Amino acid sequence: MKSLTSLWNSIAKNLAMRCCTSAHHDINTVEVRSKNEGLSFLTITLPTFAKDFELCLERGYVDNTVFLSFKKNRSLPAFLSGFSCLVFDRGTGVLLDEPSVEAIQAIRQLTLLFSKILLDCSPRREARAFREFVECEKEVEASRGTRSYEQFEYIRTLLFGSIFSKIDSDIYQGNLLPKHGPGATADAKYGNQKFHQTTWPCRLEPYFPYGEMVLPNWSYWEQIGEVDFLEPGSEIPVKVISVPKTMKTPRIIAVEPTAMQYAQQAVLRLIVDTVAGEKTIHRMISFNDQTPNQRLAREGSRFRDLATLDLSEASDRVSCETVSHLLSSHRHFHDAVMACRSTRARLPDDSVRELSKFASMGSALCFPMEAAVFLVAIFVGIQEDLERRLVRSDVKHYSHRVRVFGDDIVVPKEHVRSVIRSLEYFGLKVNGRKSFWNGKFRESCGKEYYDGTDVSIVRVRRVLPESRRDVQEIISAVSLRNQLFLAGLEDTAYLLDRRMLGILRHFPVVEESSPVLGRISYSGHIPSKLIHSIPKVKGWMIRSKIPVNEIDDWPALRKCLSLMEMREGGEIATSPDHLRRSGRPRAVDIKLGWGPLGY
Repeated sequence: MKSLTSLWNSIAKNLAMRCCTSAHHDINTVEVRSKNEGLSFLTITLPTFAKDFELCLERGYVDNTVFLSFKKNRSLPAFLSGFSCLVFDRGTGVLLDEPSVEAIQAIRQLTLLFSKILLDCSPRREARAFREFVECEKEVEASRGTRSYEQFEYIRTLLFGSIFSKIDSDIYQGNLLPKHGPGATADAKYGNQKFHQTTWPCRLEPYFPYGEMVLPNWSYWEQIGEVDFLEPGSEIPVKVISVPKTMKTPRIIAVEPTAMQYAQQAVLRLIVDTVAGEKTIHRMISFNDQTPNQRLAREGSRFRDLATLDLSEASDRVSCETVSHLLSSHRHFHDAVMACRSTRARLPDDSVRELSKFASMGSALCFPMEAAVFLVAIFVGIQEDLERRLVRSDVKHYSHRVRVFGDDIVVPKEHVRSVIRSLEYFGLKVNGRKSFWNGKFRESCGKEYYDGTDVSIVRVRRVLPESRRDVQEIISAVSLRNQLFLAGLEDTAYLLDRRMLGILRHFPVVEESSPVLGRISYSGHIPSKLIHSIPKVKGWMIRSKIPVNEIDDWPALRKCLSLMEMREGGEIATSPDHLRRSGRPRAVDIKLGWGPLGY
């Protein structure tokens, strides 16, 4: 932990010089409290300070309800007071007319530096996260049949009528091209093993017939005799697991069975392609581009006409009932989605429960279905606020001011309260601590702005490496070093340089695009040698070995045919020995060699 506090101290000194203040008292506080409270001070207590600080920016003042873990010096906390007095009045706690944006960024940098470091939660916190997952599921189940969907279905048709009709027609005509995702599955298949599917849920057959989706063609019909077709009660449940998020709480996701994931990818492809072809809706939702959200967040912080909202437990609060109403007018689309939706979940205690939510993170259809539900709920709120029925021209008018990406939402400020009421009516929960519309601070999709200025920060993702065996930590530290350098924290970057040189020996200056683990510099690049007229340097490069996972016979043919379909769709093919090696690398290593300065 000493290396982490040393890193914090260096950044504090850098930022204090930038803001013309002192961080001496703050450095002492971090040293003492880290020693007494452990890592939780850096990873939980300081991020809580940041949330209180952002809340005060939103309210426009500091009061006695915030910064409860820190001593007060008059109206402001004594910790980081040299920075906070450049933002709030020291006597009254009221936001200054012209607060220092550099001080705002400095406070956020110093309090959120370790907020997302990859460390395991305590067993107590992990157990609580699973209990909250179950409680959320019970809330969704209890709300079934309690809502009116009349306005929801009207807005659904207004927004998605033509899109859903096209998808419905494609599904009816059998235009479904499934594919396997790269992730884990509930039945423990990985890589090439996924193509050798010998179990298949009966519910998939109407829209995803095994003979067409799994076999290369019908000449292999005899293989069907080896397949175990599962009735609904015998289906493999999704596997509920935790993955690291923060030390305060893990992220709870559900790992889908191979067959369900395979079918979901076919529907996902149709949704993504169809939405991309409809300009008005595509301006408001997309599934792989966060930059429009970030741009609107910047505009909202500058002009204060847009609000950024964040949803808590977003995926787990979208009910199956709501998705059913979303798709109810398009029978084939509805039935195909419900056919490839897992209906049960296995919890860590090995208990199995029926699911009332549509899907947790882990389903390929979770992201697009929740985005569509959120968008419809937003426009229901706008319609209620305007007290008249929306028409297509209204949708076009708002399409430049509404945006949904995952649980990050941007809406017009004048409708924000009605939108929040609508979202909550449909069972969603708006996170008040991460939603902004009153002040000049906005946050969306990993970018933060104050009055149009980017106040985003650098975060430490892993503990610092101790030796060359700490490969993941080395890769993360190199990335951290370069991010700090580009953020203007050169002294801290040079501190990391000394540490990395001691571990790696070879830590050359490189360009950002270089595959060599090196440092970015403004002083220019000095190649060690020219190889085939290409300037190269000696350094460490990441090497990941794809595990051996061979397939042959009809599963190999099916994979090759799938790759041909992917090429036709513009997707990238895999390596030449893909039938022998596949899946995510189980280990990552680094190797010393000569690599290009950049590409």
